[in-house]
Amino acid sequence: MLEMIKKHWLSNVRGDVLAGAVVAMALIPEAIAFSIIAGVDPKIGLYASFSIAVVIAFTGGRPGMISAATGATALLMVTLVRDHGLEYLLAATLLTGVIQIVFGYLKLGELMRFVSRSVVTGFVNALAILIFMAQLPELTDVTWHVYAMTAAGLGIIYLFPYLPVIGKALPSPLVCIVVLTIVYMVSGMDIRTVGDMGELPDSLPVFLWPDVPLNLDTLMIIFPYSLGIAIVGLLESMMTATIVDELTDTSSDKNRECKGQGVANIASGLLGGMAGCAMIGQSVINVKSGGRTRLSTLIAGAFLLILVVFLGDWVSQIPMAALVAVMIMVSIGTFSWESIVNLRRHPMSTNIVMLATVIVVVTTHNLAIGVLVGVLLASLFFANKVGQILYIGSRMDGDAKTRNYDVVGQVFFASSTRFNAGFDFKEAIERVTIDVSRAHFWDITAVEALDNVVVKFRREGTEVEVIGLNQASATLVDRFGVHDKPDAVEKLMGH
Repeated sequence: MLEMIKKHWLSNVRGDVLAGAVVAMALIPEAIAFSIIAGVDPKIGLYASFSIAVVIAFTGGRPGMISAATGATALLMVTLVRDHGLEYLLAATLLTGVIQIVFGYLKLGELMRFVSRSVVTGFVNALAILIFMAQLPELTDVTWHVYAMTAAGLGIIYLFPYLPVIGKALPSPLVCIVVLTIVYMVSGMDIRTVGDMGELPDSLPVFLWPDVPLNLDTLMIIFPYSLGIAIVGLLESMMTATIVDELTDTSSDKNRECKGQGVANIASGLLGGMAGCAMIGQSVINVKSGGRTRLSTLIAGAFLLILVVFLGDWVSQIPMAALVAVMIMVSIGTFSWESIVNLRRHPMSTNIVMLATVIVVVTTHNLAIGVLVGVLLASLFFANKVGQILYIGSRMDGDAKTRNYDVVGQVFFASSTRFNAGFDFKEAIERVTIDVSRAHFWDITAVEALDNVVVKFRREGTEVEVIGLNQASATLVDRFGVHDKPDAVEKLMGH
């Protein structure tokens, strides 16, 4: 137990504390912005970010990953808040958590293994583009001071690490935020600050039970929203966990993450917050600032609450230009620049999947739709490729009365047509042997294709024998096939 506590909490204390402080400051404008998107008071997003981050530090399956209120989930809440109000949003948040816990126990986190590398790359690139685009409003129709502050922030972020001794001691994003805040307070220049985003809460969150009728009508109202938020939230969390796994060269427990996200969202709903999920931008900031263990996530959530409730007057002075510089750094660091070089080296199908994921996510601003399109395309390309790997050869026995067919490859819905085309049904022959010892039948379509081949030969008066079925294929054929049953021709024609 002590070894586990040390490994997951105390193995990187200094790095985790500093990284958590940086993330906490980066969470503030994001939480406020997402609250505005959802149509609720800024404190709803801030309370959600605090409670989700703190709870997920204990319950999540990916140490060092940051979860809070996000734009992906906020977009799904707009209609519910507009039509039914905040109380129904809190109820939907609780139900979202319950659904995610159920998904965790159903081990739906295992579905991530069906997401190809090209989809993950497309997801990462799209998210990097969206993060950058989200900063553009802060850089549009502003004075030159904003551009100067942003450029200075980027200079600090990228050059500070090269300073001897101190460059490695402090995270450069934290230095950027502190230095530019001091510059703003001393100069008094007219630029946008965190305080201009919205009013910060001045009290701690309290336990709230949603004031909604506990009946079937309420469930029918909130269930569609809760299901959508649960799926989108888990999808973004699983993708973020995969990215952090690669950045830190460690593994995560995806099913535990599903359950952890559910518990965190229940806590958020009970403390007056909205549902959230993992945040790739803040997770990348955490990792690049030195955060590695659960302590960094806990510090981020706890420090966020301290900042907005007890140090609100100071936090409100942070110039948005400083946070824009940090998020631009995240965007640049998140984008897979190697994927551009690989466009010439990788197969066309891989490039199409990656680019389609990017385009759909960027145009719809919906990560779930983009990933779904990418997975669907990758599956279609894979099925088509595997379907092409089917060989059917034949040879005549010495007596010129028996033809032996050798089937090699995978027989399923995408290759069934090729399977049927590999046999000559018009050849005058007494006996046909079909050797499938080096083939595998995967689905009902494959079994039907075998039935068609056998029955067509028999209609021509040819005796047919199928040999070499492996156990799995034989089980499928025994259950769904008709060629080896009485009245096979009549059954197949009737089917």
